[in-house]
Amino acid sequence: MGASAHCQPAATPAPTSSIQAGFAERDITPDIGMEQPGGYGKSYHLTFHDACKVRVALFDDGKKKVVLIGLDTLVVPRKVTLDARAKIEKDFKIPGDCVMIGASHSHSSGPVGMVMPGEFDAASDLVKRLAYEESSCADAGFLTRLTSEIVAGVKAAMLTKQPAQIGYGFGHEDKVAFNRRLRMKNGQSWSHPGAGNPDILEYAGPIDPQVGVIGAWDMNGKLLGSIVNYACHATTNPGGISANWIHYLEKTIQGALDSHAPVVFLQGACGDVTQVDNLSPNRRPAPEEWSRFVGGRVGAEAVRVLLSMPKATEAVLDVRQKTMMIPRRKPSPKRVQDSLALVEAGKPVGDVTNYMFAKEILMLDHLCKVTPEVESEVQVIQVGPAAFVSNPAEYFCQFGLDIKKGSPFAFTFPVELANGIVGYVPTEEAFGPNGGGYETRLTAYSNLVITAGRTFADTGIALTKEMKPAPAPEAPKAPPFAKPWTYGNVPPELE
Repeated sequence: MGASAHCQPAATPAPTSSIQAGFAERDITPDIGMEQPGGYGKSYHLTFHDACKVRVALFDDGKKKVVLIGLDTLVVPRKVTLDARAKIEKDFKIPGDCVMIGASHSHSSGPVGMVMPGEFDAASDLVKRLAYEESSCADAGFLTRLTSEIVAGVKAAMLTKQPAQIGYGFGHEDKVAFNRRLRMKNGQSWSHPGAGNPDILEYAGPIDPQVGVIGAWDMNGKLLGSIVNYACHATTNPGGISANWIHYLEKTIQGALDSHAPVVFLQGACGDVTQVDNLSPNRRPAPEEWSRFVGGRVGAEAVRVLLSMPKATEAVLDVRQKTMMIPRRKPSPKRVQDSLALVEAGKPVGDVTNYMFAKEILMLDHLCKVTPEVESEVQVIQVGPAAFVSNPAEYFCQFGLDIKKGSPFAFTFPVELANGIVGYVPTEEAFGPNGGGYETRLTAYSNLVITAGRTFADTGIALTKEMKPAPAPEAPKAPPFAKPWTYGNVPPELE
């Protein structure tokens, strides 16, 4: 018995990996009756559709940990980012610059904006009323809960991390997202000029059809989680509280792969890209159908990529970060004066557009006096051959394409609305004589100088060039030819 034991063949070593991955999610569904953010006035949640989540992906190469967090929220307030990072650093020894927190931009999620608690406490009584009583406001308690759940999500990901195989890939989906700015016969570019408008000439900007995907599996091939990056406003609003079309992205991936593994969604550069095709002659789908259509198609493409990607058992991790102060565009004294007169005349019955944006000018005038510059962060997190390049804006799609072109990485994922919120950041061309549209309006939400977008892009590209991209994984090669299949290497048999 003892002798035969020594004759047993050596056991095949268990597969190993130098990279560990952990995924987790936490619930951040708002309560019925809370404010629904996404507009310049107040709106409230009345029904529930599906859960909103914190979605966490954590990678650990033994030397460094990086964390990529997707939130089913409209935006990520800067204070939430800084508070969550500080707690994560204290509790888990992960430096704040190794943590990226991005919002999906769901317009059917919890109250995280547009006005922050206490932001206008020093304003005049009029501006204070406009901000707190007539504008969309973040809920202080919800922000505290959001911060806590971000930290709890990182803790859960830490507890679940294990040796992993990592894959990377791009898919292509060009039927669900469209540039919402159109060139008009009058020489301007308008946002959502209306389907069938005879004065439309063409789209005024691009889309980014790439579906960026990272997948992580345990050493036995079980899916641990995935990350998806795609550029399209989360404005399908299926009805009630919802993660928006990202809910159906998640359901599609999990259903197709028979898995409950978390799906971390990080929004691409979609400041001028939505699900609405202003050149389509067809009737628009109902909200529920539209949500399924967008999420289902992007999710199906992500599944295709996940099923096809080669995997690696190592991934270099690195981070870069730059924080800068970006000046605001200031309304002219005459604009402020005219806006004051309009607001003092009272909110009209019917179309309130002029009143609403006059309100915004008065609020912005106050912000320019107390915070004439806005803290803005650009961050790059490397995971092997992939780079996640952040900005804090509703960022025009062209900038995302520029970042992809300028980055040395095989897989570059622009992540907008990350680590803070500075509103819409269009291209300089959008502010030129043939520009215009909703995104260029001056508001308390969107007001950075017109060079901000190029500054963010150039900074992100420069940071990627300070890093050393890892090679993309390759599929294992087939063994050398030995002999043909003996069942098949025969001539036709006719008798």
